[in-house]
Amino acid sequence: MKIGDFLLRRLEEAGIRHLFGVPGDYNLTLLQQLHDAGRMRWIGTTGELNASYAADGYARLNGLGALLVTNGVGPLSAINGIGGSCAEHVPVICISGSIPLRSIDRGLGMHHTMADGHWNHFLDAYKQVTAAQARITPRNAASEIDRLILTAWREKLPVYMEFPSDIAYLDIEVPSAPLVLAEPPCDPERLNSCIATLAQHLSTATSPAILVDADADRFGVAPELKELAAKLQAPIAVINAAKGVIDESFPHYLGIYAGMASEPGVRELIESSDCLLAIGYRPIEVTTGDFSATLPANTIHARGHSVDIGHDNYQAVTLKEVLRGVVDAIPQMSHRPPRLKTAPAAAAHLDSHAKLTQAFYWQAIQGYLQPGDVLYVDNGTSFSLLGLKLPPKSTFIGSINWGSIGYSVGALLGALTAAPDRRHLLLIGDGSFQVTAQELSTILRHDHKPVILLINNGGYTIERGYLGKTEPYNDIANWSYADLPRVLRPDTSARTFVVRTGADLEKALQAPNDSLIFIESIMDACDAPAAVSRSSNLGAELDYGPTGPQHREGMQLRPPA
Repeated sequence: MKIGDFLLRRLEEAGIRHLFGVPGDYNLTLLQQLHDAGRMRWIGTTGELNASYAADGYARLNGLGALLVTNGVGPLSAINGIGGSCAEHVPVICISGSIPLRSIDRGLGMHHTMADGHWNHFLDAYKQVTAAQARITPRNAASEIDRLILTAWREKLPVYMEFPSDIAYLDIEVPSAPLVLAEPPCDPERLNSCIATLAQHLSTATSPAILVDADADRFGVAPELKELAAKLQAPIAVINAAKGVIDESFPHYLGIYAGMASEPGVRELIESSDCLLAIGYRPIEVTTGDFSATLPANTIHARGHSVDIGHDNYQAVTLKEVLRGVVDAIPQMSHRPPRLKTAPAAAAHLDSHAKLTQAFYWQAIQGYLQPGDVLYVDNGTSFSLLGLKLPPKSTFIGSINWGSIGYSVGALLGALTAAPDRRHLLLIGDGSFQVTAQELSTILRHDHKPVILLINNGGYTIERGYLGKTEPYNDIANWSYADLPRVLRPDTSARTFVVRTGADLEKALQAPNDSLIFIESIMDACDAPAAVSRSSNLGAELDYGPTGPQHREGMQLRPPA
């Protein structure tokens, strides 16, 4: 089989139906093979960075994603997005059409290189942000292509493949059997011992609890965790990076745990548990209330392929098999003391005819959400989404650990491609949107119908909370955002709105979603949700220390007293 055809076959067997990217002379041979085969669909993006974001969003709903770029300029443009996939544990395959093997063998200078006679610069760069890397050759193609795809899927991390432009049409011997995405078998003794020990700890505890990070979603164990919580009659909380992983209507769902920034009642139950099971927990300041989280000393830490229980570390096990075994092993509990329940706060009565405020906006968005929605958050005031209650079967997509602004626009394209039949709501500020706004043209080109809710408040509101409340470095150019769909696709049927009052917003939210909806909400630059301002103020103390300029009068947005 031709090497390029084999690569495309393996991607299809892994469940990848779309390939994102930008054409370049070094990847055109593979693109031609994709076109000739007529099975996988090419989704050309406006740049490699957005292609990496799109592949990430696609992978979150599809299980794996892939992008194709061209040597040097392509992988370096995409590396920020791949770094995000690494930080967020998302399996993405970055394929770079690269310089011919002939040029490497003969030492021939080529464009899109450093012109220094060295060929491993980009492989070396990607070692920092991927789980595996390889340059494909006729000698290693059959094994390395499989190794990279399986590594991405098993580790839930990105991988990097350099694919020289002169090998795509060379024939090699390849396996006839399809690629099977499967974990290697667990060590039977380690698996059984881990299950028995974990089940014993949980079933004999008086106040067991479960804390979930995003790996519960990546490794597909949310159903087992819900079964386990129901059997134990135990509360289950998430950190903000795992928003939506556990159905928030689930009776044992507790809320978000983030140390002192936890939702009411959550901190006490998590930190006082005598047997806390933490799934893939990776604390940073954004997920721990600025390092105020304090897990019990005997917390059990379960990861994708290992479990820590006290002094014992269990390797050669997989998270899903461990949890499945524990669910089956423990008895049904029925006499746990009731967990703390907090009544939802009553919605404030706000004047819909007044100038639109953040308070009115997020109250309206809460009422707009529907079961099954895919919701996107970007850095900024859209973090307020973390405080809303998500309906059943919703999916939350964000870059909480990595925090690269503009991520959500590219991710929207990718997830729309993976699940076009679901309703997709992008919640974004003007600053983040301007970084990747051009990808709206690709979304329009493919007739997708998301709802884009953009806050236009003249700049980087979240940064104003850190430093520079009125300083020009936090300002951005004011665009006519609602006009962009018609600029980028003149024949679009998109419904667009500019809203300035609560009543305007309520009317816009009633529009039928039979085409793309774009709502530009005009708000004051210094109006920020209290939780966002408070977090930014605390972040400034961590970042700049006691002598930083944030202590000067009027340098920060501050939450209401």
